Amino acid sequence: MAAARRTSSQTPTASTTPGAPGARPRVPAPASAPTLPVLGGRRSSYRERVADALRAALIAGELRPGEVYSAPALAGRFGVSATPVREAMLDLAKEGLVDAVPNKGFRVTEVSDQQLDEYTHVRALIEIPTVVALATTADPVSLEALRPAAREIVTAAVAGDLISYVEADTRFHLGLLALAGNAHLVEVVRELRGRARLYGLTALSASGRLLASAEEHLELLDALLSRDERAVRAVMTRHLGHVRGLWASARD
Repeated sequence: MAAARRTSSQTPTASTTPGAPGARPRVPAPASAPTLPVLGGRRSSYRERVADALRAALIAGELRPGEVYSAPALAGRFGVSATPVREAMLDLAKEGLVDAVPNKGFRVTEVSDQQLDEYTHVRALIEIPTVVALATTADPVSLEALRPAAREIVTAAVAGDLISYVEADTRFHLGLLALAGNAHLVEVVRELRGRARLYGLTALSASGRLLASAEEHLELLDALLSRDERAVRAVMTRHLGHVRGLWASARD
């Protein structure tokens, strides 16, 4: 499973008490975990942050379709207490990401190739023109504020930490879309991303191709700061193409 996340500015710390406020669910790691992720700039409760980490594990394929996971087992695996995990999984069940199995736990739902195609198509319709428009409207300071997240994605790719990769990637893209000033648009994309499954992340990481995709986030920022709409469109089109063309179809 993935190791605890480290960014370029972080160093290992002492172990965090499972379930303590500020602890980030992890899959499992002897070292402590940093703060639970806050995705897309929103303020989240601890339960929501546990759900974000579980969602990242689902998207990355760390929790496998068809498998049944109990809340206590997931709690031990992620280094938190069982109660917030159970509550978070109930939230994910409402989103259709898992199904409750009485007296056993939660079964991860399957996502068909057609569904993945549809999610990616809708994302492209929303995200590409929105991000291209930011080349002429976004404040350079706000764009630069996303660079640490872009670097964190690269760091996670180098480390092969898939859950941290998904978390940082989500923060980056939702944070970028938030600059358009349309909160509803951000929530729609958040939901679409949560329903996706990037089954091929493990294979991409092992082959070294995940790093190239990670570095596209820095390329995108540079194109936006240069006000180069054509370059922004090209990077966004190529980048979203990985979701279906490379990741989702490469099932283990």
